[in-house]
Formats: sequence, C-alpha cells, structure tokens
Amino acid sequence: MGVDRNYSAFGLKTLNTLAQIGTEVSIKKRVSPALLEGEGTDLTDTKVLQGRAKRKLITQKMMLGLIDVSKSKEDFQRQKSYWNTYYCQSKIISSKNRIYGKYCKNRFCTVCSAIRKADIINRYYPTLKTWKEPHFLTLTVKAVKINSLNKWINGMFRAFSLILNRYKKRYQRGKAIQLIGIKSLECNFNPQRKTYNPHFHIITANHKIAEILKQEWLQIWKFKNQPQKIVVSPKAQFIRKVENLERDLIEVIKYGSKIFTEPDIKKKTQKQKSNLAPMIYIQALDAIFTAMKGKRIFERFGFNLLKQPRPQPKSKRTYEFENWNFDLKVNDWVNPETGECLTGYKTPAELAYLLEEGINCSRI
Repeated sequence: MGVDRNYSAFGLKTLNTLAQIGTEVSIKKRVSPALLEGEGTDLTDTKVLQGRAKRKLITQKMMLGLIDVSKSKEDFQRQKSYWNTYYCQSKIISSKNRIYGKYCKNRFCTVCSAIRKADIINRYYPTLKTWKEPHFLTLTVKAVKINSLNKWINGMFRAFSLILNRYKKRYQRGKAIQLIGIKSLECNFNPQRKTYNPHFHIITANHKIAEILKQEWLQIWKFKNQPQKIVVSPKAQFIRKVENLERDLIEVIKYGSKIFTEPDIKKKTQKQKSNLAPMIYIQALDAIFTAMKGKRIFERFGFNLLKQPRPQPKSKRTYEFENWNFDLKVNDWVNPETGECLTGYKTPAELAYLLEEGINCSRI
C-alpha cells in the first residue's frame, strides 16, 4: 500500500520542548514553499504527542525486523509495504501551530492504526449507543500451525458469510430476526506451542443475536461423518453484556494482532504474570499480517451508519514552516536546523529493553 498523501496530521498544539526551554517558536521565511496537505492538527496535547512518538518508535523497530523477514522470503511487495510504514510520519512539517505529515495507512502501522481506531469510534459510536442491549461475542476456532493459518482464516470468513446470508433470507421471508452488529478479525500467537488463534470479536445489537451467531457458528463447524473431529469448542465461544460501549468498541477495532506476547502464556497467578517479560515475535507477526492481507478486518452487518459529513482534504502552500525528522537516536522528531526535539518524549526503561532485547526474529 502506498503512502497516503491526503490524511491530516495529528491532534496537538504547542511545541512542548520549545516551551520547556522558554523559547518561542521561530518560523523562518523560506525561499521554496512547503505543501501542507489536509487540515493539520493543533499542538495542544503533550500526552497525545508523546504517545505518537512512542508508537512511531515501536513501529520503526518492528518494521526493521519485518523487512528482514520479507527479504529472506524474497517477498519484495511486502518489503515495500514495510518500508512505507517505516517512513510513515518520519518527516513532518509545523506551520502556525499546526502539524502536517503523510501516512502509510497500513494496518500493521501502529501510528495509522491509532488514527483509524479514533475515526471508527467517531463514526460508529453514535449508532451503537442507540442499541438497547448490545452484547460482546467472541467466535473462534482451534489453534492452528502457521501453514494452515491462511486456510483457516479464509474458512472463518466463509462460515460467517454463510450464517449472515442464511439469516438474511429467513428475515426477508419473515421467519427470523435481522442479524445486526460489527465484527473484526484478530489473531494471537502462542510461542510455546507455536500456534495461532484467529478469532472474531463482535458486538451485536442484542443478546438474542449473539446467541444465534454462537449456535450457528458451532453448528456450521460440525463434521457429520467425523463427530470426533472437534475444530470449535463451545467453551471457547464467549458472550457477555456490554457494560462500557467505548471500551468494547475499542476492543473490536484494535490492531488485528497482539504485538507484544508473553513468552510463557500458561496459567499463572497475577503476580507471576506481571513478572513475565513480553516479546515481539517478528516471524509470527509477518505470518499474521500475510494471512490478513486482502481481508476486511473490520466490518458491519445488518445496518447502515448514520450519515455524517466527511470533510474533503485540502492542500495549500506556505513559506512559513519548520521541518522535523524522526530520529531513533533520541526517539523524537528533531529540527534539523536547530537540533531541538519536538515532544520531549523519554522512552521508559522497560520499553527500551524490550525493543533492544525482546524482538525475536528466529524462525518459528
């Protein structure tokens, strides 16, 4: 996927580091103008700005490993996508207390995923909050090995489509209720067993819809000629009432894969779990991203969104701007002329150790 040239930059307002050292932002008049695309965003929220720096750091470190994996597989198209994400938001422009930049919009970019998540929340929350009794549903299949992951994910999509189409026809005949909800695909990796667990997270309009989907899901995976062959366990399908709509909406639309994985995920006490060092399994992430390629990770069913005006991206040229380049040495955007840092972000020791020592690139 190419670099998006029409997405406005992030929501923040003052140059935190400059403010800390007691200097004002000095914008020089340039000989050549800069092209500012989109509306840009104010520099007000230091916490959000530093969160962006953290995500940018994680993404760049992660992409370096994924690029090496794609090179070893001679998958040059995937290598190009990973490089696009590596450079996402590497160069940004500030002008009149607003920031502008370009986004890759790849699903494995944590920077773009956070923006996509906020956009989906803004668009879907007004509709979902009208549902009287929304329920959260998880549908899954058995854990699979890497060679079977793509096949099982394809099978999950086909199975869910069969259920929706079956009930759509019944609803049209007046013999069933309409199935209404949103769903997304997620996949976790078990480093001990070296298996993958693809599953759907779903929010339904009511409890009855959740029960129908669960029962139909269990039924569709039964093998009549091989009753002993179990690929879907009833205990692994989970339904609960939505108590916090925004929290559960975020759960449904998160990245699609769990980037940080505990090296030992067997049952332990809470105290023991807190002492486990997380890892980033690069080969597993590449396998998940490859299997998800071309799939609609997030989608709605049974309803249309309330119509909301969406602003058209604009562009303009200016001679008054400052350039900022992301530098992994300081994990921040740096002004190449003054050497000043944009956010003042300081990487926590735990994260720094993880990104240096906890990235596992070995074959799985």
